[in-house]
Amino acid sequence: MVKQIEKLPDHVCIIMDGNGRWALSRGLERNVGHRQGVEAVRAATEYAAEKGIPYLSLFAFSEENWGRPKSETDAIMSVIVNAIHNETPKMMKNNIRCVFIGDREQLDNKALKRMDDCMRQTAGNTGMTLIVAVNYSGKWDILQAVKRLLEENPPAEQLLSPEVFSSYLSTAGVPEPDLMIRTSGEMRISNFMLWQMAYTELYFTPVLWPDFRKPDFEAALNAYSNRKRRFGKIEESI
Repeated sequence: MVKQIEKLPDHVCIIMDGNGRWALSRGLERNVGHRQGVEAVRAATEYAAEKGIPYLSLFAFSEENWGRPKSETDAIMSVIVNAIHNETPKMMKNNIRCVFIGDREQLDNKALKRMDDCMRQTAGNTGMTLIVAVNYSGKWDILQAVKRLLEENPPAEQLLSPEVFSSYLSTAGVPEPDLMIRTSGEMRISNFMLWQMAYTELYFTPVLWPDFRKPDFEAALNAYSNRKRRFGKIEESI
């Protein structure tokens, strides 16, 4: 009998790492790994929706990724654009709302149109919310929040608080992540949701992203379920 997971997170974010290494270990070009990673995205999304997790965030492309060879960044963006097109009907079928976050200025019109069309089509869905970070960095998110806050609220009139500041982040209205999963064995958060992950539980797995499937996700949820979250307090005061 499969053990029931006692405590599920409301928001899981995943740093999907290891596509290139997965391909190279098989004597393939790195771009093959990025294409194969789409299968893992589909599996993770379906499993999270099946478990009733309200929010799933996926780190698809970071600002720092532009430092890779142009042939690879072009391939990654092509994979993202095609995946949005192919997966939107499935999100509609499964009642999943999709939201894209990140700096739009460096993205081409084709990518922006696919993203906007997907968000528009899925906006009325009431099941899980899938948040896809494209050209995102935590530092960018904090800076854009500061700029918007100052533009809309003169400093003399603004009573700043963590709650007010959070409302200007690209994840406004979304609960902070309870669990962050990173694949491929790397142990860092790579500039992802720096403000939001102040008290997120971190889980690292050596599994390369293209191989990440339901048992791996389930192992992460089980690990989370066994942790005690105190948020800086003692257990008796929670």
